[in-house]
Amino acid sequence: MSLLLDNVNYNYPGSTHGLHDVSLDVRTGELVAVIGPSGSGKSTLLKLVSGLETGHTGRIALDGEDMSRTPVHQRNIGMVFQSYALFPHLSVLDNVAYGLKLRKVGTAERRQRAQELLDIVGLGDFSARAVAQLSGGQQQRVALARALAIDPRALLLDEPLSALDASVRGHLRDQIRSIQQRFNATTLLVTHDQEEALVMADRVAMLKDGRLLQIATPRDIYENPASRAVAEFVGLSTILPAKVSGADLLDLGFAELAAPTGRRAFGAEVHVLVRPEHIRPDPAPGTVNRLEGSTRAQRYLGALTRYDFEVLGAAKPFLAESPAPAVEAIAIAPEHIRLLDH
Repeated sequence: MSLLLDNVNYNYPGSTHGLHDVSLDVRTGELVAVIGPSGSGKSTLLKLVSGLETGHTGRIALDGEDMSRTPVHQRNIGMVFQSYALFPHLSVLDNVAYGLKLRKVGTAERRQRAQELLDIVGLGDFSARAVAQLSGGQQQRVALARALAIDPRALLLDEPLSALDASVRGHLRDQIRSIQQRFNATTLLVTHDQEEALVMADRVAMLKDGRLLQIATPRDIYENPASRAVAEFVGLSTILPAKVSGADLLDLGFAELAAPTGRRAFGAEVHVLVRPEHIRPDPAPGTVNRLEGSTRAQRYLGALTRYDFEVLGAAKPFLAESPAPAVEAIAIAPEHIRLLDH
């Protein structure tokens, strides 16, 4: 069941905030994570797909069927929220079966279906309990089971893990992804957690100011961001202005670096992007792109140390990470330097 947003526009009354010319195609069984800063339009996108917000222009379609004006209760879309949205007066089983009850499914059938879903999410022995007796992670699994019980045409996950402790998030993240793949559920995931997006998604879509800046695989959006805005938001990096000073050569003002410049003209202005894991500490003299300087602001992170490396004349330090910080020099291999044109 594919999901299509075709040139969707939406503005909140009296505001320019919303979505602007957003086109997105989520393939059958694919999980697309939607990321972006606060106010970028992530939640608005989910509300429009679900039918909780209407009045947009453009088209929203499920498997080719235009759903743009279809009421929310007729879209058959499963939703999982940050707040779980479970009913405290119902048992765990009855919470999972609630959507089936609204669809007039018989008692025996809906209870059997609900129990099957609870077994799948690992809560088969908790069916008679009140939701208040469950942990946050368990409640979120109940919410996921409820969303899947109706055999949804698409699944919408709105910050499903953000209210949970870090020790719970990693395990539940993997479990949700495994269940999503088992059901081949076409899924949109909204998250502020970049690691969550990169680990769970088949593709990642980034919004800013209501516009879709890039959609790509997790590796591609990290390694080859389409713009400076994407590079600054996804992952950690050092971004510095430069000019093309020759064939595969860049002038940063304080140093020249060798890097693939492609077909860019001499004098073209670009920004250099370097990820911290690509900075090599204490290279031998004569190493390509060797820069001398000093280490500042070390942050011990266990398996590695993240630190700022100051180079004389540079507008800002290079952010680097390695098992041990550099002492007096760093190097960046040319193939690990990315150029941003805007």
